[in-house]
Amino acid sequence: MEKIINLHIEKLPEGVYLATSNDIQGLIAQGRTVSETMEIARDVARRLLEAQENRQESFPPSMAISDSFDCSLVIGA
Repeated sequence: MEKIINLHIEKLPEGVYLATSNDIQGLIAQGRTVSETMEIARDVARRLLEAQENRQESFPPSMAISDSFDCSLVIGA
């Protein structure tokens, strides 16, 4: 099953990108590029969702690149 996760991606002064999400508590990912950051965020999200499932918690339903933007991330189970 796929879930759509909304990400907030921000370019930091150091030149790296930081991804966070209000949809999954604890999701924080950092990468050198937007693509790398999204891939890391996808892996972190999968692990966090697996941990939630193991604790039997439920998941709430839910291109120019600027220095800060929001986007969606699709995660396959």
